Amino acid sequence: MTTNQDIINELKKSYAMELETVENYLANAIDLDGVRAEEIKKALLGDIEEELQHARKLGNRIKVLEGRLPGSLDLERTQRFLQPPKDSTDVIAVIRGVIRAEDEAIDQYKKLIKMCDPIDLVTQDLILEITAQEQAHRRQFIGFLYEYEGGEARRLTAAA
Repeated sequence: MTTNQDIINELKKSYAMELETVENYLANAIDLDGVRAEEIKKALLGDIEEELQHARKLGNRIKVLEGRLPGSLDLERTQRFLQPPKDSTDVIAVIRGVIRAEDEAIDQYKKLIKMCDPIDLVTQDLILEITAQEQAHRRQFIGFLYEYEGGEARRLTAAA
């Protein structure tokens, strides 16, 4: 049986994932070079505020559930795939990294949605809202991938 602490632990994991995504989106938005990178940089900078808002909402929910918010030393980092590429013009690597980060966030949120049912419908509602926004981010970057690698992007869309 899922406990309140189980939900708090998964919320903390989600919180860490959102903050790591903000760090990596910012790094890539600054580091990318070239004309082709400009639209991607704008999209990343635009998504940063929304990802940060997700972290705020998750943090507030952790607090309401009487959990302790993790500080920077307590946050796990796993997004090797979203580190700025060695070639600062490798836009495709960044697009693929964003899609993977969104996929992982969506998977994490689906797990939380199941855990919360029927114990914590308020948290579940919050996670449903965030999941919809993550799906929209993912779709935006699939659209960018269409421009660069049409067939591969179609395969990713079909798999979702």
